[in-house]
Amino acid sequence: MYHLAIDIGASSGRHILGSVVDGKLQLEEIYRFENGVTNKQGTLVWDIENLIHQVIEGIAVCKKIGKIPKTVAIDTWGVDYVILDKNKNEILPVMSYRDSSCEIAAKEVAQILPQEELYKNTGIQHQVFNTIYQLYRDRKNGKLESAKYFLMIPEYLSYKLTGVIKNEYTNASTTNLVNANTKQWDTDILNKLDIPTDIFKELSLPGTKVGEFLPQIQEKIGFNCEVIFCPSHDTASAVAACPIDEKCVYISSGTWSLIGTENLNPVLDKGALTANFTNEGGIEYRFRFLKNIMGMWLFQNIRKNLEKKYSYDEMMEMAKSSSFCEFIDPTDQSFLAPDNMIEAVRKYLNRPELPLCDVLSSVYHSLANSYKKTVEEIEKISNKQINEIHIVGGGSKDKYLNQLTSKYTGKKVCIGLMEATATGNILSQIMYSNNIDLASARKIVKNTFDIKEI
Repeated sequence: MYHLAIDIGASSGRHILGSVVDGKLQLEEIYRFENGVTNKQGTLVWDIENLIHQVIEGIAVCKKIGKIPKTVAIDTWGVDYVILDKNKNEILPVMSYRDSSCEIAAKEVAQILPQEELYKNTGIQHQVFNTIYQLYRDRKNGKLESAKYFLMIPEYLSYKLTGVIKNEYTNASTTNLVNANTKQWDTDILNKLDIPTDIFKELSLPGTKVGEFLPQIQEKIGFNCEVIFCPSHDTASAVAACPIDEKCVYISSGTWSLIGTENLNPVLDKGALTANFTNEGGIEYRFRFLKNIMGMWLFQNIRKNLEKKYSYDEMMEMAKSSSFCEFIDPTDQSFLAPDNMIEAVRKYLNRPELPLCDVLSSVYHSLANSYKKTVEEIEKISNKQINEIHIVGGGSKDKYLNQLTSKYTGKKVCIGLMEATATGNILSQIMYSNNIDLASARKIVKNTFDIKEI
């Protein structure tokens, strides 16, 4: 029995087939495509038509190779969304969270809903690009006047496959509009911001069936299939795959470094607010108590600035050759979408002539130092003794960053689950198809992957 995970990040997307053989998970990447923001007349937007095209093209490969999945599920980044009108036509453009247009909106929302009040209800960290600010911006500019449906990116892509409109809990929790206690849309917040409440559907949990392929989709790809909700926020899928316990911290290392722990209840006190932690929804109503730190995004942009002259391994070796160690704050807004990341680091450090190897060294040490601070905050706020850090995702391949993480935190660091997001996506489909719980699904991970201490 095959299951297809469509895992789309901010820079690329992959279609990965999964099946369980002799108690072990077998993964096979069958399709990959590039993704990224497009600068359209000074505005950063997503090419949503291309995303739809790539999703369908990747599914069609299953037919070509003779491996038809029983289920399909889609995960993407959080926060961003598509608005449809009453005729279910897209109200364009589909904005990217990296666009700077929410700064004024965030300040105006703070006048209506102080961060203390907002956090008490939603438990979501303040990020200037949060959906709450994007929707307030769209309400102010008139984009919501003809809005009838609100769909986050994976929900929208699922809708284009099935014709069914539903909202999913884990990704919705990133919006800053879901009440952490009721786990449903917070209508009080929506009403205070004059955002129409009728565009939101009741939240569905991971493991909910969305629908089956539309006839025109079946005709294009050559078969029918169930589309279900996995934890559609990519970090929620990644954490679902982590074989962790209450004394563990995970770092989902990709474009962003998501570092946190798993709780059964949200932490909504002043300490969590001050440290800017978030309580995002996870599978089986678990909370991902975490902090967002810009991760591989820093290296991705440095490499882009260098016109990809060097590989990531070559950049790593440059950093290792340097003895420079001055810290940047990886969460600083100046690193969100700079024209030139190398110059942004130099400017932050007030060192305009800083050599490339020292720029890279600063980024490496700064990330490891930010992990150290975050682990200490988790221990203090959650009253936990953290013994182990599990680094998952593509960034776990960076040996130097792993070593620095161990050095700075003083904790046991384990790696071995590089395809964490796709694995969590597929595990949720296995849970749906076989009616098993998360603990049983995580046993499959332990049986499959060689999790090693570095």
